[in-house]
Formats: sequence, structure tokens, C-alpha cells
Amino acid sequence: MVEKMYAVEEVAELLGLHVRTVRGYIRTGRLKAVRIGKQYRIAQADLDELTGRGKSAESAPAGAPQVEVSSIVQVDGIDRAAADRLGTLLLAGVNTGDPSHQLRVQTVHDRERNRMKIVILGGAAATADVLRLLEAVLGGDNGLLVREDGDG
Repeated sequence: MVEKMYAVEEVAELLGLHVRTVRGYIRTGRLKAVRIGKQYRIAQADLDELTGRGKSAESAPAGAPQVEVSSIVQVDGIDRAAADRLGTLLLAGVNTGDPSHQLRVQTVHDRERNRMKIVILGGAAATADVLRLLEAVLGGDNGLLVREDGDG
């Protein structure tokens, strides 16, 4: 039987990600792909491995519950530059973490409202780690993104 192969654009559509994000996963080795000419093709098994579908039967004992957490964090009063810095920090932290923690993070900034939304999908422990990172970065007067009065 021939395994289904997906184009980068198809994978992006299936996962609700930007094409550049999928290509970044390929470059960093997070998603396995085969290069055919100038295009990448992704096997169904490799896509399943990225999303955790292929591992669930292997890694969890029979009958063990699978837990996935969905979190939406809203950050008010954050300008575009700070939102970009925060998004980069979060994605770097997620992408350099333990590859067995299938964690997905997406960010969006609403310029009109000076508001950022962060969507986190993954296991409970990995999600908690991201939330602790956010608290450390944004928390109170000690937050790294807090601007001093009179600065920019």
C-alpha cells in the first residue's frame, strides 16, 4: 500500500498553521519531510508523529487517558514590538524544549486594541511550563516586557 504524501501547503491547511511555520518545522527537524525537486513532501506517518496521533498507542499504557490542554491567554496593553518579542521568546522556548512534549503555540496581535492572544495546545505539564514562562516575563513590576516611564 502506498502511503499518502502531503505538500507543505496541505499540511499547513490541515494543522491551521502558516506555510512558513511548517517549513520552519521541516528545517529544524521537528517535522520529517522528503525533498523532491524544489518541493517538500510529508508522509502521513511523519505528520501523525508531529501531531502525536502516531505515538498515543505506543507511548501510553492501554486504557491510560490522554490529556491535552487548550489555553488562550490574553495580554492587554501590549504594543506590536513587545508582542513580537514575546511571541519570539515563546516560540523559541517551545521549539527548544523536550521534543516529546507535543506543544503548539500561536500568537496574534490586535493593533487597534493593543491586545495579544496566545493559543497554547498540548500536554498539561508542557502547557504549565509555558504559562510559568509567561508569568515570569509579564508578571508585575519584575516582568521583562514592562516599559519604564518615559521610554519609547
